[in-house]
Amino acid sequence: MDDFRIRPYTKKELALMYFPDSSPHTAVSHLMSWIRRCTQLCQQLQEMGYETTCKTFTPRQVKAIVEQLGKP
Repeated sequence: MDDFRIRPYTKKELALMYFPDSSPHTAVSHLMSWIRRCTQLCQQLQEMGYETTCKTFTPRQVKAIVEQLGKP
C-alpha cells in the first residue's frame, strides 16, 4: 500500500489491510497472532498502554507495528 498513513486504526481496520481476503474476525485473529509471536513488538505495545481489550491502535502503536511487521 503506497498510500498507507500512520494514524489511529481500529484492530479490524488495520487487520483487514494486512489480510484483505479474510473475514474481519479472521483478519484480527491473524494480526494479533503475528503480534504475539513478535515478543519485542508485544512489549513495546504494552509499554505504550496497549491492552488486549483495546479496540484501537494509537498512531505510536501503529508505527511500532509497521516497523516490526512491515507496511500492510
